Amino acid sequence: MKKEIYLAGGCFWGVEGYFSQLPGVIKTRAGYSNGETKETDYTKIKSTDHAEVIYLKYDADVLPLNDVLRHYFRIIDPVSVNKQGADIGRQYRTGIYYVDEETKEEVVKFIDELQKNFTKKIAVEVEKVANYIDAEEYHQKYLEKNPTGYCHVDLSLAKKSL
Repeated sequence: MKKEIYLAGGCFWGVEGYFSQLPGVIKTRAGYSNGETKETDYTKIKSTDHAEVIYLKYDADVLPLNDVLRHYFRIIDPVSVNKQGADIGRQYRTGIYYVDEETKEEVVKFIDELQKNFTKKIAVEVEKVANYIDAEEYHQKYLEKNPTGYCHVDLSLAKKSL
């Protein structure tokens, strides 16, 4: 069964690079989501309050949502606010943006359970996806095109079992 979700985990280059390696991933796109306007671009996201996200289309029979979430939390600092790696600002906030209520319920349940392992509150937004815009073409598959590009995500973790 094909499913969709949008994940904000800091710089979208690394998040996209990580998820694109996983079996069951059908498509990834770097983009901007959950801002205040229907249009933005890389130069405007601070003023439009969009987060850098990846659109993720996946086969839930191969990669269940629970595994998507386990991978996601493996590559972010879930208690960090508006900062991942060396990237600082609201555009680098963490967020899980869902398209259907079933996904929302599973995400909330997952985070509630994960919260038991943390003393600080998990700072990941969980909201319905809104105002999504594809990022400019040069951001798509950026780390494939620029293997020495900056990345706060350890891409080799995608090859290791959960």
